[in-house]
Amino acid sequence: MDYAEARAAFFTPREGTTHDVGWSTPARRLRDTIEPLAAVCYWSEPAYDAYAAHGLDFLLGYVWGRSSSLGEPEAMVAVSSFGVFEPGLVSGLYDAGRAALPLAQMRAARAAGSSAALAAVLGEDPDGLDEVLALLERAVAAAPLPGRPMFAGLLGAGWPEDRLARLWHGCNLLREHRGDGHLAALAGAGLDGVEANVLTELWVGWEPLAYTASRGWSPEEMEAATASLTDRGLVADGRLTEAGRALREEVEEATDRGEQRVVEALGDDLDGLLERLSGWSQAVVDRGWFPPDPYKRAAG
Repeated sequence: MDYAEARAAFFTPREGTTHDVGWSTPARRLRDTIEPLAAVCYWSEPAYDAYAAHGLDFLLGYVWGRSSSLGEPEAMVAVSSFGVFEPGLVSGLYDAGRAALPLAQMRAARAAGSSAALAAVLGEDPDGLDEVLALLERAVAAAPLPGRPMFAGLLGAGWPEDRLARLWHGCNLLREHRGDGHLAALAGAGLDGVEANVLTELWVGWEPLAYTASRGWSPEEMEAATASLTDRGLVADGRLTEAGRALREEVEEATDRGEQRVVEALGDDLDGLLERLSGWSQAVVDRGWFPPDPYKRAAG
């Protein structure tokens, strides 16, 4: 999948009305605000070009790029850390990406591509950058480490010297910290990867199985997951039941609890940080380097 194909698959604007999931805690607001900045390493053209220069297409760049924070473990470690993606998809792309591009070069390409993208959108020295970086570093320093493999790997790699790469890195650290905690919450709720996708897409508002299919699951696997959730009383007639919605929101509550120390570390500075980052994230969306569909951000 090249960049044009990725845009055709994921950047189609949503038609008609959308609904809000109604979840706007401080921890969730932080996550939703930083998402386009953190994910610029996947969706932006400069990042794609950095990977393509080494022969990686969009999916190879995504899977090997994101996995590179873990070092070079066996493929199933990457599968576990991705969580909600079909295992064979992740393991195949991981092995192919690792064979094509050494770890150090992959990490360097990610940082360089992200910095170039943010410079193109925000300029070389956006107003308030130093203050934002200080707050991101404070938040990251407060984030608990246990059970956070993606976050731990990024933290261990160290902060880049380039200031815009640091902006991306700080947002990515917080994104992966929440993501690691979210997978733990899903596992604690007794959900496997495909079930978690189905439950989330119904909670957010995607068409049934549209979001789940984009994670590589087969029609048979999605049908079996829907049947399992139906048997458990969580789904009925293509919709969440009251019990299903309650379970999905319990997962979100557990995820938020895992971010409480981050929120507390930011304290009274949180709202000002979110205001600044929100403007920068919208600039990324407006540039066309993050999917415009609001459900794409909500589903993370």
